[in-house]
Amino acid sequence: MNSIFKALNDETRREIIELLKDRDMNAGQIAERFNMSKPSISHHLDILKRADLITSEKKGQFIEYSLNTTILEDLVNWIMTLKK
Repeated sequence: MNSIFKALNDETRREIIELLKDRDMNAGQIAERFNMSKPSISHHLDILKRADLITSEKKGQFIEYSLNTTILEDLVNWIMTLKK
């Protein structure tokens, strides 16, 4: 769970998640939306993947990233258990 909170603690990673909620994208498509280098975007994607917030699948010469809604549902359910 710590890796999830670490991943969500960064504004860029939250913006990437927002992009992926609409559709799957490859790293180049994601990078086009930000004013930073592709290696920086790859670093953010790696952190999101390690936190299991996104998944990746090779499609041709590109890797396509998708939002892992299961882990987000688990997180919301856990947060809801904290409510009294």
